[in-house]
Amino acid sequence: MTELSGARVLVTGAASGLGRRMALEIAARGAALSLWDLDQRGLEEVVTEIAARGGRASSVVCDVSDRAAVYEAADSVGAIDVLINNAGVVSGQSVLEISDERIEKGFAVNTLSLFWMIKAFLPGMIERDRGHIVTIASAAGLIGVPKLTDYCASKFAAVGLDESLRAELSTRAPGVRTTVVCPYYIDTGMFEGVRTRFSFLLPILKEERVVQKTVRAIERDRPRLYMPGMVYSIALLRMLPVSWFDAIARIMGITVSMDKFVGRKTRSL
Repeated sequence: MTELSGARVLVTGAASGLGRRMALEIAARGAALSLWDLDQRGLEEVVTEIAARGGRASSVVCDVSDRAAVYEAADSVGAIDVLINNAGVVSGQSVLEISDERIEKGFAVNTLSLFWMIKAFLPGMIERDRGHIVTIASAAGLIGVPKLTDYCASKFAAVGLDESLRAELSTRAPGVRTTVVCPYYIDTGMFEGVRTRFSFLLPILKEERVVQKTVRAIERDRPRLYMPGMVYSIALLRMLPVSWFDAIARIMGITVSMDKFVGRKTRSL
């Protein structure tokens, strides 16, 4: 079990959305937080809110896609017990509409930053044979969605990274745990405008509920958390012929879920 009370926890993308809510939830459990984001004002507001509730938090303005900046910031932070890689960006454009620069930025934030953060903090965890690395991925890391080609590809990579890392640590440092979180669309505003056809099976998730389940998964050392439960069926559906798999995705409304996408102007999930 991962004990959050008294733990040193780092959350990326912490200035808004899921990261902000995660920080508040974990601070309430008695952890000391290091909050990273590019949005300095947003970070300061979260730190102030945590302090007002009697919690402990500090902020670091850092572009997690910048390897050198991550390593420099990590040196100033020191050892941590729980790393929550939450920062993410989305374009919401088709493969021919999205610019080369936005594709590169998507992978830099959603995928490559995971490597820089892990390489910065994992050595200390291995040395102590204790720690927890959390990857906030997405159900889009399990199934392809139109207008999310870059996002899906980057999140597929994030899921693969977690799985490979878990296998490496099982023998090298079994005391270091990993958790990958793959939620369907969340009402944080990042995916503003998305639609779901069968809300009783694939609802737009409530941010507060996602955070509560994620924190419990961390505390219980769950290696994998998919939300809602229907997302677990994707692995079984992949056993079907491709034409059947694609037909089910169409029937469920997954392939048209991004048609009315608006999104928001922010860097954080």
